[in-house]
Amino acid sequence: MRRAAAPILAVAVCAIASMTAVAGQARSTPPVRVQPPALEFAFELRADVGAPMEIGQVAQGRRRIVPILGGTFEGPSIKGRVMPGGADWQIIRPDGFTELDTRYTIETDKKQIVYVQNAGMRHAPPAIMDKLLKGELVDPSLVYFRTVPTFETSAPDLQWLTRAVFIGTGERLPTQVLIRFWRVP
Repeated sequence: MRRAAAPILAVAVCAIASMTAVAGQARSTPPVRVQPPALEFAFELRADVGAPMEIGQVAQGRRRIVPILGGTFEGPSIKGRVMPGGADWQIIRPDGFTELDTRYTIETDKKQIVYVQNAGMRHAPPAIMDKLLKGELVDPSLVYFRTVPTFETSAPDLQWLTRAVFIGTGERLPTQVLIRFWRVP
């Protein structure tokens, strides 16, 4: 048995020596400087919203639906109106953390229709969230409000919306939601 163990021990010693050499090389290689992606401003959207419809406590938290009544949007290469009929289906956890699932359509000034599905989150210290959820004006810098939208359209010149990742930064006003959309090139 000692003879059988010797080759296994030799292989293990070689493997450890090899890993040590590779680790030593990794330490001596200068770290790679990775640049974060830049963001390009796409457009700003102002959605007029109605009073929340309170569904109440469900398994995931407090469910409420905020109707989208209309609005406008504008950016360097796109502008138009927010069409009425969408909504934000929210789940509010006991600590105020809010999961957002917003779906609506926008129409450009060229009559092109774009479907928007905007998932996101919003949270702040409890006292700030209490005011926000009551519809009171709060300092937007105190609230973390981010979204990840996806866009669907058949318009050939708007395919740039469907072929990139976007993020949104939001602000909740008493009767509006303001979102600035940024494209990750």
